[in-house]
Amino acid sequence: QVRLVESGGGLVQAGGSLRLSCAASGRTLGSYVVGWFRQPPGQEREFVAAISRIGGIRDYVDSAKGRFTISRDNAKNSVFLQMNNLEPEDTAVYYCAASGRVVLTTTLEEYEYWGQGTQVTVSS
Repeated sequence: QVRLVESGGGLVQAGGSLRLSCAASGRTLGSYVVGWFRQPPGQEREFVAAISRIGGIRDYVDSAKGRFTISRDNAKNSVFLQMNNLEPEDTAVYYCAASGRVVLTTTLEEYEYWGQGTQVTVSS
C-alpha cells in the first residue's frame, strides 16, 4: 500500500509558476512509475506527466511540454511537478498517482494508488 499526499497548489496569475510535491509513505516510491493527472472543473481527469521508476524516462501531455517538468527524488520518497508559464486552462485539481507497471504509462486506469489532490487556480 502506498499513501500519496500532494502539496503546493494555490492561486497564481497567468504566466506564474507553481511547484507541486507528492510525498509517499507506506512503501518505497522508487518501486513505482509516478504520474500527475488533473481534473478541470466539469471535465474528466486527464494525464499531465509521468516519470519512470529511476527517472530516466518522462512523458508529458502536449499542452505541458516546454512548460512543466516532472522529477523525482527516490531518497526522499517524493515526486515533483514544476509548472511554469501557467495558463488559465491549467486550472484543475492535480493528482499524484503511482503505478506498479514496469514501463511508463499514461493510462489513468493503470495507476493503482492516488492522492487526494491539490487545487491549482490560474487567474487571467
